[in-house]
Amino acid sequence: MAISQAMTTSFKVELLNGIHAFGTSVIRAATTPDVFKIALYTSSATLGASTTAYSATNEVTGTGYTAGGNTLTTVAPTSSGTTAFLDFNDTTWSTATITANGALIYNDTQGDKAVAVLAFGGDKTSTAGDFTIVFPAADASNAIIRIA
Repeated sequence: MAISQAMTTSFKVELLNGIHAFGTSVIRAATTPDVFKIALYTSSATLGASTTAYSATNEVTGTGYTAGGNTLTTVAPTSSGTTAFLDFNDTTWSTATITANGALIYNDTQGDKAVAVLAFGGDKTSTAGDFTIVFPAADASNAIIRIA
């Protein structure tokens, strides 16, 4: 079992089909963006490019963590040069006692469809402390979601 960092293949197809709304959407007449969440997973999880949806299988359990994870705050999509990108604000599980090996960003509004898998490169642990996901800079070279 392994967690491999990837933007999921299903997400790429769903983008072309207009499924996800990170900002307001004229096509879907969405007046508000979809709700995106991030769930944490143990080293027993199998996540990668072929992941299509959130699942509770091998999701982290522990003090300060609720199944389904945290709701993310989306930084509005933008572009620089020929690259479009978006980011999320950092998110924290406070006073948490958990061990996670990776995470899944998913669209809670659209049937829990998978967006991206984050691999931590090993177990990360918090003991009665903050467990924080720090997203990279919101720019064309570093943002968590980039289309070049």
